[in-house]
Amino acid sequence: MKELWKLFVTFSRIGALTFGGGYAMLPMIQREIVEKNRWATEEEVMDYYAIGQCTPGIIAVNTATFIGFRQRGIPGAIAATMGMVFPSLIIISIIAMSFKEFQDIAIVRHAFGGIRVAVAALIANTVLKLLRGSVKDRLGIFIASLSFISVALFKLSPIFAVVASAALGIISKTVRKSEN
Repeated sequence: MKELWKLFVTFSRIGALTFGGGYAMLPMIQREIVEKNRWATEEEVMDYYAIGQCTPGIIAVNTATFIGFRQRGIPGAIAATMGMVFPSLIIISIIAMSFKEFQDIAIVRHAFGGIRVAVAALIANTVLKLLRGSVKDRLGIFIASLSFISVALFKLSPIFAVVASAALGIISKTVRKSEN
């Protein structure tokens, strides 16, 4: 029960203290999960991000569910997921009740503009960390570049980009094994 509570509290802290959606939560998830609690390695967390991106739902919630399941099975998945969602439900309910009254105030608009800039910086930092941890050779650079160009410029579905990248990785590994 203590471990379930720790999962709930850890993910509640992440859910309550980060703004800007799932990608903005990734640096805090990495710090709490990899560095502080050592529930997963950096590589495993990157795998959870990738799977979380491909599955329906919010990436941060999906990642919390995977980590909770890894730690304590289904009860852990429920505790981590509830922890991640609980603060957002409370905060969003409070904001929704009062936002209409404050949305036209200049300082509120400026605050949200500043928050958006900070969230963009957090996302950029996470992308750089993921690149450093994932792109290890020329093939990785090729796959990352091709995926980025396909999604950003040609509006290819991110799901297709992930599936195609996985296929390229499998093919490459198979070819390398057969050569050795």
